[in-house]
Amino acid sequence: MRSTGDEVLGAARALVAAFGAHDVAGYFASFADDASFVFHNTDEVITSRARYEQIWRSWEADGFRVLGCRSLDQRVQVLGADTAVFTHRVRTRLAGEPDELRERETIVFRRDASGGWLAVHEHLSPDPSHDPSHDAER
Repeated sequence: MRSTGDEVLGAARALVAAFGAHDVAGYFASFADDASFVFHNTDEVITSRARYEQIWRSWEADGFRVLGCRSLDQRVQVLGADTAVFTHRVRTRLAGEPDELRERETIVFRRDASGGWLAVHEHLSPDPSHDPSHDAER
């Protein structure tokens, strides 16, 4: 039997894999309808998955495309039976960008009615303490 931490880690890895493959449907399926998002590259606090999907489509219209994503230093904190926090460092390659983006991210998950895990909040910020020794996948 998988532990709660392993279940959440599996959900987080699926979310990151979909993002890294630019699998838009799979990526957004990882989020609850009422999820919220705080990104360092947008002015607004995004208060629903639908609004984020709208913003994503506008980025795509401007040429946005994810070419790859690596997740490093993964950590899961289980908070009771139905909530967990996933943190990691993110290395993302985007079309038209010469350098890999170096960021860190927190994703809050909650257990849904079917027993699966959906992301309900995502916070992304620049990685202020980049250290090449952190670049080994874990």
